[in-house]
Amino acid sequence: MTLFTLQSSILEIILRTGIVFAALMIFVRIFGKKEIGQIAPNDLVLLLLISNAVQNAMVGADQSVPGGLAAVGTLLALNFLLTFLASRSKSFRSIVEGKAAILIHRGTVVSENLKKEKVSILELEQALREHGVAAISDVYLAVLELDGSISVLKKDEIPAETKPHHRMRFLKR
Repeated sequence: MTLFTLQSSILEIILRTGIVFAALMIFVRIFGKKEIGQIAPNDLVLLLLISNAVQNAMVGADQSVPGGLAAVGTLLALNFLLTFLASRSKSFRSIVEGKAAILIHRGTVVSENLKKEKVSILELEQALREHGVAAISDVYLAVLELDGSISVLKKDEIPAETKPHHRMRFLKR
């Protein structure tokens, strides 16, 4: 194998890996954060099979060490780039990571968000029980976070609102 062939092979691996990475990021965003944060055994098997299926799409017939290192290096560089851009831009972060979704607000289920995020009422109730909450009416706020977990704030955990005196006057000395 000549140096030119090795270089073109590495460049092809970098390009193919970048395309697969972008496609997988799009698929992950389409299927939502719930599937990522709560990984079940069938999800793990699916993840492993996907990684095996896309390996050939990234490296092709090249199973050399430089080819594998080029693919890994490309994945790490793309991940670093996405993380860097997301830390610099709220709009880009929103595109890549999505936004947290309110599932319960002041004891009332936000049905539109449950439907949009594909969270069943049974899954929501299970998350509440995991947080030690018996009833939806006891919840001040429940949020589906970016990592797929559900955060819960109970009504009794929220401090009473304190309103500053709106007619406070400054004393002259």
